[in-house]
Amino acid sequence: MTATQRGRDHIRWGMIGCGAVTEVKSGPALQQAAGSSVVAVMRRNGALAADYAKRHGVERWYDDVDALIADPEVDAVYVATPPGVHECHALRVAAAGKPAYVEKPMARTGSECDRMIAAFAGAGLPLYVAYYRRCLPRFLKVEALIREGALGVITGISYRMAAPKHEGAGSWRNEPAHSGGGLFLDVGSHMLDILDYLFGPLHTVAGVAANRSATFPTEDSVAVSFLAGAAVPGVASFNFASKIRDETLRISGTLGELTLSVFGDEPLCLSTASGSRRFHLPNPPHIQQPLIQSIVDELRGKGTCPSTGDSARRTSRVMDEILDAYYGGRSDEFWTRPATWPGLIRAKNIDA
Repeated sequence: MTATQRGRDHIRWGMIGCGAVTEVKSGPALQQAAGSSVVAVMRRNGALAADYAKRHGVERWYDDVDALIADPEVDAVYVATPPGVHECHALRVAAAGKPAYVEKPMARTGSECDRMIAAFAGAGLPLYVAYYRRCLPRFLKVEALIREGALGVITGISYRMAAPKHEGAGSWRNEPAHSGGGLFLDVGSHMLDILDYLFGPLHTVAGVAANRSATFPTEDSVAVSFLAGAAVPGVASFNFASKIRDETLRISGTLGELTLSVFGDEPLCLSTASGSRRFHLPNPPHIQQPLIQSIVDELRGKGTCPSTGDSARRTSRVMDEILDAYYGGRSDEFWTRPATWPGLIRAKNIDA
């Protein structure tokens, strides 16, 4: 769909990749959003693509990326693959004159994001990224509480994640050639992005990453400090080698504190001098649907999507800053030189 074709009443999607994320989170959401439908899916394994199409009521399937992108019935393309191929697929979509919706993280590195943004800007096309928490009711409530002054002046942000997230070296999420790093890229990106949305871009970022469990070569422990937006100080820690689970975001202000989970949907808790209040805003069955609806609405000329290539690039750049020292730089194809990663060298020396 070219820039001049935008504003049509119905958006027909082609989907590159139809793995686990598309079964509940996104695929049905693309089908159920008003003015939207999936008309074609693609997977390298044609049998799996055919199976997905049959189960989800999609008319056509492909085992070739270019064939799906060239399909004249496809108006826009959803890239639902691991990040290692986001850039190459997105550049093909831009060259074909169609908008794209790309899974998060946007790409392996900020440099890849830059090239994607340049391609879509040059073609006059929109580029969206699946940081769907920006449209979930629970985070819109957080935004409203902050805007209404329920916390007073925001004085600090703290976040802690501890989780038994070991997927092993066989998982693409722990293979930088596919993911851009470890689980921090896949999971931590969501938290960093929602802070960007609520408070403004993160800056003055300092971070350290380490491999403490030695079960795979990527980082499994990360600690970060930053300023958000108008100089709100924040700290965050991620432990993907924990036997216990803890996942809590605390937003503190001069009048109170808001406590919530970024990844769960338990009630938000607002504590002030007058007591505590809870807000139960469960996630929708297809968690990407509110964001997808905003994308469809924008493509139909009826709204604006809050998660774009530009906003997603900021999160990727923050993760680059945090992980730069672990990988000995992230401006090259660092996944091809693991023997040079300072973080991995330190982990091996500790083990020795």
